[in-house]
Amino acid sequence: MKQFFKFMFASLFGMILGGILLIFIFVGIIGSIASGDSNETKISIKENSVLEFNLNYLIPDRTLKNPFDGFPIPGMEQGKPLGLNDIIANIKKAATNDNIKGILINAEVSPNSYAGLEEIRNELIEFKKSKKFVISYAEIMDEHSYYVASVSDKIYLNPSGEILLNGFSQQVFYIKGMLDKIGLKPELIRHGKFKAAGEPFIADKMSAENRSQIESYMGSLYNHFLNQIALARKKDVKEVTSMVNELKIQNGQDALALKMIDGLKYKDEVDAEIKTKLGLKESEKISSITMAKFKGVPNNASISDNKIAVLYCVGDIVGGQGDDETMGSDRIAEAIKKIREDDSYKALVLRINSPGGSSLASDIIWREIILCKKKKPIVVSMGNLAASGGYYIAAPADVIVAQPNTITGSIGVFGMLINAQELLNNKLGIKIETVKFGEFSDLGSPDRPLNEAERKVIQNAVDRVYADFINRVAQGRKLSEAQVDSIAQGRVWSGADAKKIGLVDELGGLDKAIAIAAKKAKLEEYRTVELPDLKDPLDELFSSISNQASIYFMKKELGQNYLQYQEVKKAIQYQGIQTRMPFEVKIQ
Repeated sequence: MKQFFKFMFASLFGMILGGILLIFIFVGIIGSIASGDSNETKISIKENSVLEFNLNYLIPDRTLKNPFDGFPIPGMEQGKPLGLNDIIANIKKAATNDNIKGILINAEVSPNSYAGLEEIRNELIEFKKSKKFVISYAEIMDEHSYYVASVSDKIYLNPSGEILLNGFSQQVFYIKGMLDKIGLKPELIRHGKFKAAGEPFIADKMSAENRSQIESYMGSLYNHFLNQIALARKKDVKEVTSMVNELKIQNGQDALALKMIDGLKYKDEVDAEIKTKLGLKESEKISSITMAKFKGVPNNASISDNKIAVLYCVGDIVGGQGDDETMGSDRIAEAIKKIREDDSYKALVLRINSPGGSSLASDIIWREIILCKKKKPIVVSMGNLAASGGYYIAAPADVIVAQPNTITGSIGVFGMLINAQELLNNKLGIKIETVKFGEFSDLGSPDRPLNEAERKVIQNAVDRVYADFINRVAQGRKLSEAQVDSIAQGRVWSGADAKKIGLVDELGGLDKAIAIAAKKAKLEEYRTVELPDLKDPLDELFSSISNQASIYFMKKELGQNYLQYQEVKKAIQYQGIQTRMPFEVKIQ
């Protein structure tokens, strides 16, 4: 009986606690909806303040809606991560805000790709023209965070901290052996000798073509990294190259001796230096404001009736509506149509950060871009990645702008089906009997391999999509189809190399793309409007809770096999004809 009451009261307490938390969440959501953007005007900054921000989280291109802004709900204080758009806007705003005297970068290990970091880095260089200081501090620093920190007036590392500048590497996981063990045999049909999408599913080592293209674009990114670091630290690029290639920097003392950092200091010592810069007494506190809060400080945004649409095209290209982290063809096409039909929009900037995806979905978006181009100028700004289907939708633009370290190209097509005959028959004891009318009526059935006639049907479809892809690019870039084919074949390029071969027009970030669009539309005054409209935060909240619950129970059920499940799921998602990047690019 004692145990019964013990568990009963424990359950009751849990229900009460959960109810209180739900009330907090509900009040927070209602308050956020009721207040709208009004809380932005309530943020004020003290004199002699420092803007502080971190690089240690995955920065999305665009800040998503957060229903918990301004509400101290435990675990929900930060909500959605601040996007690149708001980080750049905040640095611009800080340069002209009289109360902001400098920026402190918490330059811890950063998981971000170099093209996005390039935009932050370039904006910091612009910020320094205001004669305000930029200081970076970290306990552990890697190449990614150091790349941004390198433009600081001072770079400080904790005396017991770590810094490692050891070059670039990329790993591609080949999972054919794992699929063989569980009885899955992917059937891959592709066009493009460099089109390595699907290769990890059918091979146990990297092809010569794939290795060649990785070495090419990684070499371009690496050289740009070394040159920019050398420029920022006022060193010869050969000296910096030698430091990295020979691993001369293995700790803070090495970095200080080679003048790649400016000092080994504890955080309180860095704070003391900042106080001196601000003219504060030792007993006084530094007034700092985070990027998230600074977002709420009003700026002097234009109220012009002339608008330039900045349309965020991010994530995998899929059919339907998609969400804020995928590019749903219906949602993006509807947004472009809205821009096309609204005369207050004078130009369109497509911000593309996508590895590609469905060829059909890509073509639906492409069609709307073509229609919009007849009425107003279109400029593309490429983010970290604008490849395959991402390049497909970029091709019609009047001007394409990319960062030197953007990954782009991958003009190729593949189709993949999963043959699960061995898994079904030998592992699970399942046998499928088929009755059919029509030779190809069971094309793609998972219980058997493709025959030659079926393979030819899919190859023809892949070839047709590839021919369309080449044609679209040739029209958009004003090149012959033969010229495009020679630089296509699924090959991946860096932004710098893509400019040399005509796939990109200008090097730069989103700001440059907007400036070009304004010039083409002959606008002196304008304002930018970000589209598509973000999803309702309530829907996103409950969807996120549902997804996290599913992942939790799946991990609990599968244990160590969860990673294998993810790879198999990815293989199944790749089924059908795709214009997609060959692999996930993560340069370490």
